[in-house]
Amino acid sequence: MIRRPVPAKANITSPRSVRPGYLPGVTTVILTLNEELHIARAIASAQAFSREVLVIDSHSTDRTVEIARALGARVIQNRWINYARQFRFALEHGAIRTEWILRLDADELIGDDLAARLRHDLPLMPADVTGIVLKRRHVFMGRWVRHGGRYPLHLLRLWRNGLGEVEDRWMDEHVRIRSGRAITLPGCFSDACERDIAFFVSKHNGYAAREAVDVLAHRYALFDHCETLTVRGSGWQARAKRWMKERVYNRLPFGMGPLLYFLYRYIAQLGFLDGRAGLIYHAMQGFWYRFLVDVRVLELERAMRTCATREERLAVLREHTGLQL
Repeated sequence: MIRRPVPAKANITSPRSVRPGYLPGVTTVILTLNEELHIARAIASAQAFSREVLVIDSHSTDRTVEIARALGARVIQNRWINYARQFRFALEHGAIRTEWILRLDADELIGDDLAARLRHDLPLMPADVTGIVLKRRHVFMGRWVRHGGRYPLHLLRLWRNGLGEVEDRWMDEHVRIRSGRAITLPGCFSDACERDIAFFVSKHNGYAAREAVDVLAHRYALFDHCETLTVRGSGWQARAKRWMKERVYNRLPFGMGPLLYFLYRYIAQLGFLDGRAGLIYHAMQGFWYRFLVDVRVLELERAMRTCATREERLAVLREHTGLQL
């Protein structure tokens, strides 16, 4: 069971790790759109170790903003484009003055043990450590999904202010550090969405369109930039997964990748040990979603078959996905 931390003021005052121009401590940045179900829990877990919580809201129509402000978070609203652009907006316009920045999704939370470790360890961190990798666990239908390669997911989520950047991608964006090195801190860091399976399906339908755009952008060189990950700047797991997806998975014949991926997760990586909730999760996220991405790529590539230029292909993708490419 996940313990929900009680909000507390962090007491990080040591100047040992503080660079000139920054305040000691952490600012936790949370992106929201209609997250009244989760936002109080996320803010409470962040306040256990953060100097400030900054919510970047995409003009929610529920009580998200009201709840966040009532709990003491600073709220800025900005029109949504994608996760990467919204988080870049936070870094560029959020007036973040603390030494450290942590990215937290609204349906994620930091456990008591990790919050205590952050309060204790960050002021003592060597100057060459500029990024912190956290080990995320996924909770689905009330069950911690321990197998199928889903734990631990190593994610660089905490970095020194001014030294981290977010990849400009439509899906699967990662944080990279420009210099220094990253270390891993143990502790409870959970993705624990409390919405139903209908929301899961709707969310992943949107994800599929964005990931299909990334696949086709890479295949047809549609964007000017080329995002790369490094072991030093992003962590070995993120780099390995990106390499496997772009160099192997995306080149497999239609439909083969999702089937092989599901079998690998469910059998070779012991996903069957996660019980009924695990079967649903691995089948939906490991097969159905991956197959949906393949279908979207096929559909969009067929729509682009008469296109001769980059601009024509981008116009087709805009029309069929509604994304502001």
